Amino acid sequence: MRQPATTVLTNPLCDNQTIVLTARRLSLLVLAACLTHLGCRAQTPAPGEAVTPELSRRIEVLLRQKANLPPGSTISVTPRTPSEFAGYDNVSVTFTVDGNTSHPIAFLVSKDGKTLAKMDKFDISADPRNLVSAADRPSRGGPATAPVVIVGFDDLECPYCARLHASIFPAITARYGDKVHIVYKDFPLPADMHPWAMHAAVDVNCIAAQSADGYWNLVDYIHAHAGEIGKPPATEAADTPADKTLALANSQLDKFTRSQGEFQKVDLPKLDACIAKQDTTAIKASTKIGEDLHVDSTPSLFINGDKIDGAVPIAFIFGVIDSALLAEGVQPPPPYVAPAPATPPAAPAATPAPKPTSK
Repeated sequence: MRQPATTVLTNPLCDNQTIVLTARRLSLLVLAACLTHLGCRAQTPAPGEAVTPELSRRIEVLLRQKANLPPGSTISVTPRTPSEFAGYDNVSVTFTVDGNTSHPIAFLVSKDGKTLAKMDKFDISADPRNLVSAADRPSRGGPATAPVVIVGFDDLECPYCARLHASIFPAITARYGDKVHIVYKDFPLPADMHPWAMHAAVDVNCIAAQSADGYWNLVDYIHAHAGEIGKPPATEAADTPADKTLALANSQLDKFTRSQGEFQKVDLPKLDACIAKQDTTAIKASTKIGEDLHVDSTPSLFINGDKIDGAVPIAFIFGVIDSALLAEGVQPPPPYVAPAPATPPAAPAATPAPKPTSK
């Protein structure tokens, strides 16, 4: 279905000050919320060349039509000031609706007064692959210097994370080998959603402090068996309260962790002390990093800084990795071709009924 034309007005003076104006209809509730936003102060217009009444009216009529403003509302245009764009001056526009005045919204107006433009500038000088650090985490695939770095924010109790972990990451390492460096950061969801996810994150990090192989083995195991963790025997399940189920899950996680520690021949007293302490400081710091990057669900991947949320098709992820490789001057593998769906076996031919034998 065709979408109505829109004009996006962004206030560069304050974060999160965006009004989306629809040519057909503008929600006054949304506009009012923006106009009364707290925490930012209107700026005093810089002195400059006054906008002529005729030009001010043309700007006002255009924006009033785009915004579909109600009767009694007003639009004010500040004087023109020089801009960094050749052939254009800066002007600011404020909207007043029901006594509430917006913060100034910056526009460009051409020297000849025939064009009104909205220009936003973004700093893209930083390398996006440095958006989130992969340092000091157990890794899979290639070295830290690999052309593509994938940082996944993971929740060990998340079924979508388990699905991604089981299917996509083995396929990535098989396709790209040492061209891709993979790490996980912890992002356990709140306890009311995933009760034992925080405990699991602490445990896997206890063994990560001594063995990267032990960390990945334990992550593999927990993701593969998450649906079974904390479940009492079938004969007791119906009568087991939630707190005992959580206690059972935590006990099982500790047992898995110590078993992996024994297998890796780590310092067991040190591992036991870490498990018993259940220090969540590092996990909360990892979660804060994710929140600062606008992670609000798991799994979330950053492929050289490109954020991908949720369980997405493997062909899409391969496409993002291929693009990242090309940007680094590395030729990706041949284009991925999804395997053809299995053809169900043909139904056996019907056997004709035997003809009656005449006596």
